[in-house]
Amino acid sequence: MDKAFVAQRVAKKLFTTEAAVDGAMVEAAELLSEMLKARKDVNASLVFADDVQVKMMEAIRALSEARSAMVGVHNELNDAKLRLGIRTKMDGMD
Repeated sequence: MDKAFVAQRVAKKLFTTEAAVDGAMVEAAELLSEMLKARKDVNASLVFADDVQVKMMEAIRALSEARSAMVGVHNELNDAKLRLGIRTKMDGMD
C-alpha cells in the first residue's frame, strides 16, 4: 500500500482524536461552569459539594494532560512521516 495513503489514514484518526480531546475539555469546562452557577442558583453555601468541584478540576487537569500528550503524538507522527520520506502535507499535519 502507498505510504502516503497510509499516512493520510493515520492523520485522519489523529485529527479526529485531537478534536475529541478538545471537545471533551470544552464540555468539562461548561459542566464546571454550570455546577458553579447551580450552587449559586439554589443559594447553597460555598462549601456545598466542594469535593465535587475539586474532582471536576482534577478531570479537567487530566484532559489537559491528554491534550498535551496528543500534541506530542502529533509531533512524533510528523517526524515519522518525514523519516518515511513522505513530504506531502496531510491537511493539518505540520
